[in-house]
Amino acid sequence: MEKNLVLVLLLTPFLGFLFNVFFGKKVGKSLSGTIGTLAVATSFGLSLYFFGEILVSKKPITISLFDWIQVSNFKLEIGFLLDQLSILWLLFVTGIGSLIHLYSISYMHDDENMHKFFAYLNLFVFFMITLVIGSNLLIMFIGWEGVGLCSYLLIGFWYKNQSYNDAAKKAFIMNRIGDLGFLIGIFILASVFSTINFVEMKGIMMNLDVKTSPFNYLYLLPIAALCLFIGATGKSAQLPLYTWLPDAMAGPTPVSALIHAATMVTAGIFMITRMNFLFDFAADVQHIIAIVGAITALVAATIGLLQNDIKKVLAYSTVSQLGLMFLALGMGAYTVAVFHVITHAFFKACLFLGSGSVIHALHGEQDMRKMGGLRKAMPITFFTMLISTLAIAGIFPFAGFWSKDEILMVAFEHNKALWIIGSIASIMTAFYMFRLMYLTFFRDFRGTEEQKHHLHESPSLITIPLIILAILATIGGLINLPGSNWLTHYLEPILATKTEHHALGNQEYMLMGIALAGAFIGIIWAYIKYIKQAFVPKEDQEITGFAAVVYNKFYIDELYNLVIVKPLNSLAGFFKTIFEPAIGSLVFGFGKGAYFLSNQGKKLQTGSVGFYLFAFVIGVCAILIYLFIA
Repeated sequence: MEKNLVLVLLLTPFLGFLFNVFFGKKVGKSLSGTIGTLAVATSFGLSLYFFGEILVSKKPITISLFDWIQVSNFKLEIGFLLDQLSILWLLFVTGIGSLIHLYSISYMHDDENMHKFFAYLNLFVFFMITLVIGSNLLIMFIGWEGVGLCSYLLIGFWYKNQSYNDAAKKAFIMNRIGDLGFLIGIFILASVFSTINFVEMKGIMMNLDVKTSPFNYLYLLPIAALCLFIGATGKSAQLPLYTWLPDAMAGPTPVSALIHAATMVTAGIFMITRMNFLFDFAADVQHIIAIVGAITALVAATIGLLQNDIKKVLAYSTVSQLGLMFLALGMGAYTVAVFHVITHAFFKACLFLGSGSVIHALHGEQDMRKMGGLRKAMPITFFTMLISTLAIAGIFPFAGFWSKDEILMVAFEHNKALWIIGSIASIMTAFYMFRLMYLTFFRDFRGTEEQKHHLHESPSLITIPLIILAILATIGGLINLPGSNWLTHYLEPILATKTEHHALGNQEYMLMGIALAGAFIGIIWAYIKYIKQAFVPKEDQEITGFAAVVYNKFYIDELYNLVIVKPLNSLAGFFKTIFEPAIGSLVFGFGKGAYFLSNQGKKLQTGSVGFYLFAFVIGVCAILIYLFIA
């Protein structure tokens, strides 16, 4: 029974994909969108069922389908593992995924390839479910590569625009760089453990004695952990492999919400949390993770301060928030990282879908300098985005306050320098998010008269998901409130070491107060500049000095282009224009030589038997002379 239900949970989105591929265009836009949405909603319903099962039994559900390969003592099976961690991910992947599908029915209704869009969305969710419920690293890797492929298809969905194609290729290639690290890590673990099954690897690691451990364990396992982290930096957009994520804004807004909020970018956090027993063993790698996470959070937040594209601001906020999650992971606070993943999924999905509502109302306009005054025309979009903005800024009592506060508490306890960096990034977050709200919804409208004339609230299929997500962004923090710590207790069976419970003492209240004060500083700063002073950001060509450096993202893309892309293109040009023709000439030269010799040989074919006998005798004599002389 359980096996069949798990297969239904996994395969329903895939069946939705097949339906839309083969029949979507024939049945019409509304039905293709409905089928695609119902497919993911079915998986969400089954995820709720399994959540209830595991909540009661407190035992994981393991499904073994078949043995795929066995070489010596290495055995690899195809199977699934549903435990507390995977069910948690399934809930928000399929739950938020369902809302995004529902949103897309209205948002993409005018697109002629709507059926294709829903096919890609369904396939994306299918691979994400595969990644989450796999019982070993191979199945996780299949899902890992699958979401990478689907991200390419979705980001470049409007393929007639070359810049969108370039963004899709960039996302695909940068993820492949990280994926190579992930693959090497899998090979190392398979070599050391003779298995890549999560439960079996954890069992070996739990019984490991550092003092008596062989060379393989002491030196290869930290290397494997580092390789897995490289994979995570690609998928979860951390330095130096983060530049693909802001460019992923080229895709339709529902794609941005799906990739940034609930699915692809959380894969790295999921993988590290799943392999927590390995990373706890590699303390040096954990330090690297924490440092990279903190720096990423600060750099991305700095870039977000001056961006004028509404989706770009949200994209850099995603990178920054992911940095905070990695900061928590690097300090062994896996539960805290997961907590922020969940709350972030709520408010970031709402923010992206809200930005899509604004863009939809303005007929594709994304520049905040050409917005303003939208709160009266779009009250539902405004209030839902305001709630989510308060959440991401860390304002009490919204969801983001509790999860971000937990991260900063952990950082304060482990490393004061990283706590300072995280706190500065949080202040910046509050500033640029309220900057977005003020420029978009307050003061006078700065767009065209035609846009102003057609301003209206989005249809219910767009606003309903916004309202649901705004509610979740408000109450989401309840799952791990200090004192109850439900999430912490829920995940304890998964984690090799128990996460510290943060009881509210004087220090905790002080840190909460500092975090709140920082958030209010950011909000007031934005209010003074964009409301009181009515400042509107300058046009691109007018931005100078250090502001131009920040606005141009520290020229990191240009640096990558100079150091990596251009040399590779030059090398490719050398091979194409010089090396390949030279090799071709050499190969064809051998062919011409063979052809010449064959033509000369033809002249010896006279048809005279006497001549052939004469040549035979001469040859035999030559062989005999050689044998006697030698």
